[in-house]
Amino acid sequence: MKTFIAMMLWSLSCVAVAAATLPKDIKWETNTEDEQWADLEAQKGGTYRTWVNSYPLTFRTVGPDSNGAFRSFILDHAWSLVGTHPNTANIIPELATHWAFAPDNKSMYFKLNPKAKWSDGKPLTAKDFVFSLEFMRSKNIVAPWYNNHYTEFYDKIVVFDDHTLQVLLSKEMPKDDLYFYTSIRPVPSHFYNNTIGEDFVKKYNWEVEPVTGPYIVDAKSVKKGKSITLKKVKDWWAAKEHYVIGRYNVDKIRIKVVRDQNVAWEQFKKGQLDRFAAASPEIWHEKAIGKEFDNGYIKKLWFYTDGPEVPRGMYLNTAKPLLKDINIRNAIAHATNADRVIEKVLRNDYTRLAHANVGYGEYTKPGITAREFNIKKSTEYLAQSGFNKRGGDGIFVNAKGQRVALDLTYLSDIDTPRLVVIKEEMKKAGIELNLKLMDSATGFKSILEKQHDIAWMGWSTNLRPTFWQGYHSDNANKPQTNNITNTSDKKLDAVIESYRNAITREDRIKLAHQAQQMIHDLGVFIPTFQASYYRDIYWAYWKLPKVPGAKLYDSSFSPGTGIFWLDKDAQKKLEEAEDNNKKFGESVIINKKYKR
Repeated sequence: MKTFIAMMLWSLSCVAVAAATLPKDIKWETNTEDEQWADLEAQKGGTYRTWVNSYPLTFRTVGPDSNGAFRSFILDHAWSLVGTHPNTANIIPELATHWAFAPDNKSMYFKLNPKAKWSDGKPLTAKDFVFSLEFMRSKNIVAPWYNNHYTEFYDKIVVFDDHTLQVLLSKEMPKDDLYFYTSIRPVPSHFYNNTIGEDFVKKYNWEVEPVTGPYIVDAKSVKKGKSITLKKVKDWWAAKEHYVIGRYNVDKIRIKVVRDQNVAWEQFKKGQLDRFAAASPEIWHEKAIGKEFDNGYIKKLWFYTDGPEVPRGMYLNTAKPLLKDINIRNAIAHATNADRVIEKVLRNDYTRLAHANVGYGEYTKPGITAREFNIKKSTEYLAQSGFNKRGGDGIFVNAKGQRVALDLTYLSDIDTPRLVVIKEEMKKAGIELNLKLMDSATGFKSILEKQHDIAWMGWSTNLRPTFWQGYHSDNANKPQTNNITNTSDKKLDAVIESYRNAITREDRIKLAHQAQQMIHDLGVFIPTFQASYYRDIYWAYWKLPKVPGAKLYDSSFSPGTGIFWLDKDAQKKLEEAEDNNKKFGESVIINKKYKR
C-alpha cells in the first residue's frame, strides 16, 4: 500500500533533487536465481472470462468508492519497484532491476529497468515516483488514509538520474521489512500534467490511467453496468523478463457483472465463464458434481498454501450506542457459534480463526484464541450492562425497554447459509441479529462510511501484520478509512505507533504481539473461519504449471498470478470428448506441496 502529498510543482522537486550524487560504496543486489514458478512453454492468446457481482463505482484506485472488488483487477498486476517471490518470499525485480540497502536503516536505492514504459508508450522515469508521493499526499484525492500514511511514513524520494532513485522513510525499520515499504508504485505524472486538481475525483472517475503492468482497461469495450474488458498491453516491455516468462498469457480478461451467484454458477456450467472460486463447501461438495466433473471436462483444484490468513469475521462498529459497551461486544462474541457453522454448513473444511493476525510466523502471538460459544457467559456480560430480562420474543431488554438488536451487513449471498446459523444460535443467547445483504460495491461503500452496526468482512493481507489503518484512532470516526470498527484507544495507539517506529525485528515482533492481544481484549473483531488453501474450479482447456499454484497465492486464476493459459488444442479435443461422452483426464487435483 502507498501514499500521497500536497501539490508541489515538479520543477521545484526536480531542482531540489537534481544535484544529488549517488554514493560510491553502494552494493547493488538483484535476484534472478530463484525458481520460476510459471510454465515457460505456456501458450499465448485467448480471452479469460470471469465475473464480479457488481459494477464498480469508479475506475480510480484511490479516493471515494475506489476500494471495491474491481480494484484488484487493476492493482494485482500493477507493479512496484520490487516484488516478493510467491514461494521463497525473497525480493525479485519488478520495475527495478537492482536495489541496495542504505546504512541508515530507513532507505533503499533502486535502479529502474531502462526498458520500462507506460502503456501509452511514455518512458517510466524516477519522476513518476516523486509524483506518486505528491499525488498520495494531496488532499484533492480525498483519501485521508493515504494522505496520512504517505505524509507520516515517507520522508522523500531522491532522484539521481532518470533511472536511479532513493526512497527514504521517515523512520528506521528492520532490513527484513524495508523493501516492502520502500517499494512504492509510480503514478504517471504526464497523464495528470504534473498536478492534482480540486476536480480530481470527478474528472478522473471513469478515466483509464496508463499502466506499467501487462493489462489495461479497454475503454472502447466497456459496457457500463454489464462488463469490463482488460486487454494486454501491446508490445509490453516486460514480456521477456525472468519471472514473467510463462505468465500473463491471455490477450484479454473479460469481467462480466453477474449479480446473483447462482446465475453465475449456471453460466459457468454452460461454458460462458471459465473459472469459479470454490472455497464454499456447498459449491465444492454439492454443486460441482455430475457428468462434466466425472468425465474431467471441468477440473477441481484444491491447493494448500502457507501464508497469512484472511481476517474473516465480524467487525463491530464501536461508534454505535450498543457496541460502545465492551460487555455487549463480549456478549456477542460468546453468542457467535462459529464451530456449529464449520460443522453443519462448512463440512469441517474450515477451522476456527483464532484472531486477526494468524499465519505471520513469529509475528503472530501464540495463545490468543477466539471466545468460545457460551450462552451463560454471554448472558452474564449482558446483565452487567443492564440487559437482564428476556422480552416476549426471547431477546434481552434493559429497564428502558431497549432490545439487544443489531444489523449485520454482508456483501455476498454465499454467506447467507452461514449467517443464518449464526443468527439462529445468537437468538438462543437473547441477541437479535438482522441480516442485511447488500450489493458488494454499495455495501462496501456503506461500511467504509461507517454506517454499519456489524460488518461481515475479510481483509487482504500483507507481508507483516498491519494495525494502523485498521485500529488506530487517527482512522476512527472518519469516512473512507479501514478502521471500520472505529477503534479509538490511546494505549493501543501508543503500541501501534511504537510498532511502526521499531527498528529491530525483535522489537517489532514483541510490539506486534502486544497489539494483537490488545485488539483481542477490546473485542472489536470476532474471528470466525480460516482455510489454509484455495479451491478453483475451471474448464479443462485451461492449463496450469506442474505445481499449479504458489505458497503465497490465493488463487491460480487471479490476474496478478497470470500463470494460467488457454490450450486451444485441448479446447477442440474437449468438444470432441463431450460429443462422444468420453473421459477427459482426472477431475480432482489436490496439491499439498505447501501444506502447513
